[in-house]
Amino acid sequence: MTRSQELFGTASICILLILMFGIYWLHILRVSHSSFDEYYSFRGCEQLLERTQSYGVCRTSHGDIIKIVSVNGRWYLDGDLR
Repeated sequence: MTRSQELFGTASICILLILMFGIYWLHILRVSHSSFDEYYSFRGCEQLLERTQSYGVCRTSHGDIIKIVSVNGRWYLDGDLR
């Protein structure tokens, strides 16, 4: 095996790993925004302070109080969208 073949193989493996990592994170983000409970967990909430059909307020493990809102059936941190 020549040096250029070894480099091509190594580069191919690196590109494949980066692509797999990106797909994995896209999946994680898609799942986390799908429901209030998933996003609540994704953001590290420990205590639910208030909850309605369109938003929820919780305290995170760091003590921060955050508001989670529903936009078009997906859940986001208040202020993350326009």
